Amino acid sequence: MANNSQLSLDLFTKVKDDIETRQYLILAELKKISYEFQHYKIYPHLNGLVELYRTLKDVINRLEDLRSSFPTRIGKIDWVNKIIEHDVVFVDGTDLSAVEDLINWAIPKIEAVIQEGVAIHEFVEKQMSIEHVGIMPNYRDEGYFFIPDNIKRELNLFRFELSIFQSADDPYRSLKTTFIKSLTQQKAQLSPSSIKLDLIQSQKELPNPATFALNVDLDFSFRQTILPIAKRKLMREVSS
Repeated sequence: MANNSQLSLDLFTKVKDDIETRQYLILAELKKISYEFQHYKIYPHLNGLVELYRTLKDVINRLEDLRSSFPTRIGKIDWVNKIIEHDVVFVDGTDLSAVEDLINWAIPKIEAVIQEGVAIHEFVEKQMSIEHVGIMPNYRDEGYFFIPDNIKRELNLFRFELSIFQSADDPYRSLKTTFIKSLTQQKAQLSPSSIKLDLIQSQKELPNPATFALNVDLDFSFRQTILPIAKRKLMREVSS
């Protein structure tokens, strides 16, 4: 997981002994993440927990499928290519039943903390509005958006670019954002249209940009909560 968390896959799969110590470490890490959520700092913790949760569920499913062929031990599982190999993820001496027991014990606890983060995400998103600034062009894959940092009392201006790339199965959308500058509280009182006009004059490569103003009154962490949620809201708006 991101943010230096010790909740790595190895913690759950390289199991030979001392299960209680592992359980204690898992609970301690989940408590740290829950503490961050309670202080309205949900990213990157939420992404990391969701990724770990999905991986652990996948491990359980694979172990059930492989139980007849590998009743007690497994070597390496190549998660990217979905190939069973040897001796990386599960070290020699790994007890398959201990792996299953530890993961099954941890999954509901991880899910409970995930729900804490999801609840905050949904609350912030409901409090956040988004509106078009000026006339919206037909081409909306590039442009600007504004979002306040209420702790610093600034308005942050970003450029965005939406791209679509094809995976093996489905197309995916990716939103690239570039920070332009922050406006002080006094300058932030300018109308969104005035800010857009200033950007058009200073950023000549986008003469008719799609521009969005997002607003939220919450004084939560900008980098760890407000901005990530704003990006998701913007992506849905641009893609609609």
